[in-house]
Amino acid sequence: MRGRIFVVGGFTEGLATTRKVEIYNVATDRWRTGPRLPLGVNHPMAASFDGKIYVFGGYKGPGLRKRSKRAFVLRSGEWQLLPDMPAPRAAGGAAAARGRIYIVGGTAPGGLAQRTFVFNPESEKWQHAPGLNSPREHMGVTSHEGFVFGIGGRAGGMANNLDAVERFNPETGRWRNLRDLPTARGGLAAAATNNGFLAAPGGEEHEGTFEEVEAYNTRTRRWRVFPDMLTPRHGLGVVAVGNRIFTLAGGPEPGGTYPRTQTR
Repeated sequence: MRGRIFVVGGFTEGLATTRKVEIYNVATDRWRTGPRLPLGVNHPMAASFDGKIYVFGGYKGPGLRKRSKRAFVLRSGEWQLLPDMPAPRAAGGAAAARGRIYIVGGTAPGGLAQRTFVFNPESEKWQHAPGLNSPREHMGVTSHEGFVFGIGGRAGGMANNLDAVERFNPETGRWRNLRDLPTARGGLAAAATNNGFLAAPGGEEHEGTFEEVEAYNTRTRRWRVFPDMLTPRHGLGVVAVGNRIFTLAGGPEPGGTYPRTQTR
């Protein structure tokens, strides 16, 4: 958002769920504290749109317990409450495309989310769209040139990591399967660069965490390998600023761990 990266919620010391918001200025390479969230959440879905930050759902702490259906927007330096999501959700992803914000995948009451929630920032109303062909959580979600992408993830537990990659077309309302992720991973994240790469860093399995960064070229429709992250981790944040990829925080070991790491 205008050269700033927002890190919202998550876990802190002792795996406590936090309301903290920290803001990184790309130009100055400095951090500052932002307005605290109205509700402490971990595993929320967040996206930027039209110069504002939106946060949806997540788990209300401590731990991975009760899901939230609350939605917030950061306007003029203050968090404001939006209409609730149609149902509680956590551990999915959010991305903006064609004037809407899409809440993709994640966990819902009863299991994996089966539908995509669509939020209209102008009317502040919710709609539904079809869910992923392969329902999953702890996945990478991003958007590019009007399409929404769901990358990797898992179907309940680290033993069920997926390599599935799908693209949603808001005009047709359909998900299309793309070329599989080279390495099946859950707990990863994704971001789209201006030059058309969908970067997918990190992730976890029972044996450890991933330092791999694989990137899908939307023009050639092929995957390539980017340089590894300096710190293998899962549950990280990933943001693209122009053609640069920033990776933030995450867990260095499988399960509930965290560092204070940022790389680019």
